[in-house]
Amino acid sequence: MQLIDWIILIGTIAFIVWYGVYQSRGSKNVEDYVGGGKNARWWTIGLSVMATQASAITFLSTPGQAYHDGMGFVQFYFGLPIAMVIICMVFIPIYHRLNVYTAYEYLETRFDRKTRTLTALLFLIQRGLAAGITIFAPAIVLSAVLGWNLTYLNIIIGTLVIIYTVSGGTKAVSVTHKQQMAVILTGMIVAFIIILNYLPGNIDFFNALEIAGTSGKMDVLDLSFDFENRYTLWSGLIGGSFLALSYFGTDQSQVQRYLTGGSVRESQLGMIFNGLLKVPLQFFILLVGVMVFVFYQFNSPPLNFNPAATETVLNSNYSEQYRDLMIDHEEVQEKKHEITLNYADRKAGMSEEELAVFQKNYQNLEKEQFEIREKAKLFINASEGEAESNDKDYVFIHFILNNMPRGFIGLLLAVILSAAMSSTASELNALASTTVIDLYRRNHKEIKSEEHYLAASKWFTLMWGVIAILFASLADLFDNLIQLVNIIGSIFYGNVLGIFLLAFFIKYVKSTAVFIAAIITQILVILVFKMDLMPYLWLNVLGCVLVITIAFLIQLFRNDNPQTISP
Repeated sequence: MQLIDWIILIGTIAFIVWYGVYQSRGSKNVEDYVGGGKNARWWTIGLSVMATQASAITFLSTPGQAYHDGMGFVQFYFGLPIAMVIICMVFIPIYHRLNVYTAYEYLETRFDRKTRTLTALLFLIQRGLAAGITIFAPAIVLSAVLGWNLTYLNIIIGTLVIIYTVSGGTKAVSVTHKQQMAVILTGMIVAFIIILNYLPGNIDFFNALEIAGTSGKMDVLDLSFDFENRYTLWSGLIGGSFLALSYFGTDQSQVQRYLTGGSVRESQLGMIFNGLLKVPLQFFILLVGVMVFVFYQFNSPPLNFNPAATETVLNSNYSEQYRDLMIDHEEVQEKKHEITLNYADRKAGMSEEELAVFQKNYQNLEKEQFEIREKAKLFINASEGEAESNDKDYVFIHFILNNMPRGFIGLLLAVILSAAMSSTASELNALASTTVIDLYRRNHKEIKSEEHYLAASKWFTLMWGVIAILFASLADLFDNLIQLVNIIGSIFYGNVLGIFLLAFFIKYVKSTAVFIAAIITQILVILVFKMDLMPYLWLNVLGCVLVITIAFLIQLFRNDNPQTISP
């Protein structure tokens, strides 16, 4: 990195922190601190909701996901617009009518305190874990690529977020989200344009899409009913709808964003705005990853994008075998480069037979290169060290650092850190709000002043920030970070969504039945996940159906039992 990159990076991050502190100073009570004044406009709500989702994991993992597996991951988001409509019609009017500050307050009015407390605890567990991952994700990648100390990076990212989140609460989170989204969108658009300019002169955007399509990277829709396939149209529409309903309708990190709206209409417009833009935005981020793949058809990619993994294996007993694989990988890459350029030159005049020959040869080379990479992973895993052989999360950052012009590296690193800060701030804010409103104040016997609860909110924000940093320091890389976050959510979200659906629509079921059913359901979902009985997206459907069914059966039994008095 050059001086200009450091200036852009540090200047962007410092401005966001200062702006958040400056714009949100002066919260007088816990309602201002948690509710953000409840006067946010729809575009602020929409951008804040989008920024909460757009963590650093999105911009590190998603392009790498597309590089390796193509555009199919976008199906994960197909259920989101459906969920937005339901939330606007059902969830938002109820929350505004009751004038709640957390989603879980409503559950006490419908059921009782223990159900509210249990649901809040389920949220705190899964979101507390996710907060650590949103710090850990950029830290581990930047550490591996730039050689920065991982622990220091976790502390720096966490501390920057804590400063303005503790200072200004919900309002600080919302106002900084607009700046963070501006940085994020600018950076990704610039990256996309630069990638296209780096392609050979006879390769335009449409040629690039055709090359990507030959590798199967442009296969967006999977209409199969293969239950073992994680990403299909059906898992996206059904499982994705349940996940989005749970996330946007019951997760306080999202609910708190639209509860700041000045009216029901402002909150609804903000969520519709998010629903309309999220799928195209995710498609675009995946497309950036596909263009990076096309770029590396004409430029030599490393055998493994994780530099720490490469260093580990080259210093191990498997160094010689790994170097042989590097040579084999480069030879295959040269062949791909040659036939791809030939295809681009002759494409207009190629017969169907010649086109079929090109596609077959290209796919054979792709398969050969894939096999070489898999062998390389075996040597990395066999080496003595903790380097991660799975390199999906390192693809985009490797491209940035090795191919971007000076200045743009700093901008795109600012994108990654801004995304980390935006998501982590929302999570810390929501964790503190839920702790204060649903646990501390609700279960505190003594009546305290507003100043006391305002101070408690700040202390709990600090506490959750420290917990997130500690968890980030102890975490480890998974198959793919963006999948890990969604897996953690899927384990808990279906159960929580089912509790809310029971509260909204099934008045027959009472509090005790719901409480018992929720505990049983959570145990069963965790067991199903541990036994790997279904793709994680379907856990959302399973949890929701289980808690509703079990609660209904328990209530039926209690009503049929003359010894039992239903509350």
